[in-house]
Amino acid sequence: MEHRTNIKFLVKLGKSGNKIRRMLVQVYGDNAMKKTAVYKWVKRFSEGRESVTDKERTGRPATSRTEENIAKIRQILRENCWLTGKSIAEQVNSATERSLENLN
Repeated sequence: MEHRTNIKFLVKLGKSGNKIRRMLVQVYGDNAMKKTAVYKWVKRFSEGRESVTDKERTGRPATSRTEENIAKIRQILRENCWLTGKSIAEQVNSATERSLENLN
């Protein structure tokens, strides 16, 4: 979000995509937004876009990234770091279902 805000500001100052990218790299180093993403946002802001947030998308919202699930995944990985992503997801889901059953 911070990168997008900076890009929007620099576009309003009339800076080019190349100049904006160089400035972001100067400030953020390796954590700077990738070149293609910078140009995409430069184009959007140049065309009049004001919002720096993503547009809402259709489909199911991402609800699985919670502190509770993160803690469960860390515990599972401590016990066996060789599990596949699918296996971890199955264990987290069944652990969540068990905790929901205990509420009844």
